[in-house]
Amino acid sequence: MLRTICLTLSLALAAPAAMAGPMTPAEGRVTVTYVAPETFRDREFRRERSRSSALAEFDRWFAELGARYLPAGQSLHIEVLDIDLAGEFEPWRSGFHDVRFLRDITPPRIHLRYRLMQGDTLIRAGEERLTDMNYLSDPRGHGDSRRFIYDKLLVQDWFRKTFAKPQRPARPGLSG
Repeated sequence: MLRTICLTLSLALAAPAAMAGPMTPAEGRVTVTYVAPETFRDREFRRERSRSSALAEFDRWFAELGARYLPAGQSLHIEVLDIDLAGEFEPWRSGFHDVRFLRDITPPRIHLRYRLMQGDTLIRAGEERLTDMNYLSDPRGHGDSRRFIYDKLLVQDWFRKTFAKPQRPARPGLSG
């Protein structure tokens, strides 16, 4: 099964952003295709109801990141090939069948392909296997009650590293 979602800034997402400054309609356009999400490694994607809810959550996150990191005129086409969310269910725990336990050995993992376009011109393309083995040490996730926070931070870090332009040039004499 192939599920495609075209994401543009809806009024709900554009309203808070409009307060920050004007946006052009082409700014932050992201197209996400989930390739056979019912076969994704994580249990969350095996049942239709939880799969739809999880994918809707990621759809919103990709749209928000596209609006934040992609310049006007650029579009990003992403094929998500697999998602293994941070943590794991431990059904043997009485009363905790639907609780996701976060452990060092269960980091978030996302496999994707992408194409960044400027109009009809390909700017960048690639295939990535994202993971963060130290996700539990990330202070941004501590105390944050948002659903899939560590998975979202993983995607956000990838967007920032892959698509954000440096804010200021490096100082002369320093090499990275």
